[in-house]
Amino acid sequence: MGTPHPPAPRVSLASGPEGRHALRPLLDTVLGALDSGRAARGGPLPAGGPEAVAARVRAAAGVVLPEYGEPDALRALVHALAEGAADPADPLCAAHLHCPPLAVAVAADLAAAVLNPSLDSWDQAPAASALEALVTRALARTAGCADAVVTTGGTESNHLALLLAREKRGSGLRLVHGANAHHSLPRAAWLLGLPAPVRVPAPTGTLDPAALAETLTALTGPGAPRTPLLVAATAGTTDAGLIDPLPDIAALCAAHGARLHIDAAHGGGLLFSDRHRHLLTGLDAAHTITLDLHKLGWQPVAAGLLAVRRGGDLDALRHRADYLNADDDTEAGLPDLLGRSLRTTRRPDILKIAVTLKTLGRAGLGALVDEVCSHARTLADLVEDHPGLELRGRPVISTVLFRPAGAPDDAVAAVRRRLLTDGRAVLGRARLDGRLWLKATLLNPRTRPDDLAALLKLVEGTTPR
Repeated sequence: MGTPHPPAPRVSLASGPEGRHALRPLLDTVLGALDSGRAARGGPLPAGGPEAVAARVRAAAGVVLPEYGEPDALRALVHALAEGAADPADPLCAAHLHCPPLAVAVAADLAAAVLNPSLDSWDQAPAASALEALVTRALARTAGCADAVVTTGGTESNHLALLLAREKRGSGLRLVHGANAHHSLPRAAWLLGLPAPVRVPAPTGTLDPAALAETLTALTGPGAPRTPLLVAATAGTTDAGLIDPLPDIAALCAAHGARLHIDAAHGGGLLFSDRHRHLLTGLDAAHTITLDLHKLGWQPVAAGLLAVRRGGDLDALRHRADYLNADDDTEAGLPDLLGRSLRTTRRPDILKIAVTLKTLGRAGLGALVDEVCSHARTLADLVEDHPGLELRGRPVISTVLFRPAGAPDDAVAAVRRRLLTDGRAVLGRARLDGRLWLKATLLNPRTRPDDLAALLKLVEGTTPR
């Protein structure tokens, strides 16, 4: 006789009639493990550096695929993840465009995970597909566009923007971008097999219109080959949160027949704010716009969008797979979802966005935007008043660049790494003007002036004398 097979474990499903009863105790376990992990971490980042964190994870994970299951796995691994997390809700965690998500958005994301619709065919996601169409078009109109597709973030949106431009203008399309542009833009040109991009100087941190005019003239003037052009501008640079002169750039594109893409992954959230929306004047001149609500939108990752000026601009994404969007099904009225993304399986990220928009409204989101921008101005004031610190410039959105006055670059880098290793603060880094700067990106609306003062005190106390 062979070895008898062990009985299949009894498992509970998250959806269906038993889902609510199965999830409730598990949610209590998760919330408890998040609390215990946060308490064990004791700060914005786990102390000890990469090796110490990896050792704790290995201890919690043990045998990754044991012969038989371990009932305590959920608690142990969530605790380990929380203990080893960089917590964006901690006011001293301010390195990146990494926001603390809103509780209501996370709750909506749980519902999306439970129902588990996949937005590659209507029969897998009837309500989710209708909600996505409704919300993406409403958000697109906010940016002066006609429609939008959901993406995983700015990198995918920028890639799609170049793809749509190539399909509209031809395979010889050439990207023109500022030296301040996000790295995903030239990378997308490489992935799509486009000619080498043209990089335009950005001496003040924003694209220089005079240099752009000279570049476009050289590329389109008499004797130049007839090369289709895509100019990429930035509304909210990664390093400093700066915004290119969008109206000037739009006028140059129109004069030279160039297509315009604006990467507003960082700054697009300013559209919600009455006080700051004017900074995006000229945005509506773009053919495509990258938006990203897991930055100034306080969404769990991922929550990106690519908005397009005309609905027909998305036709290039159309694709046929008989088991998903057969012609006779489409003709009978079933919506075709394959043309809404380059991905096939897609989770309903639109639900958390829709819930947030409906719960807070434009005014509520705008107030959060105004709050973090105000925090940045407060931090800049504190740096300016500190004799041992140097401020690079006044913040445009919510990013502040500063450094210990007179310190060499290696000392600035060492300050950041020491704070990370000790788990006391999370600051980013940016190299501008030939010098290294510490970067604070303030996305936590609950941050207080005392928190900002404490951050500067940590930097001062860590700087070598």
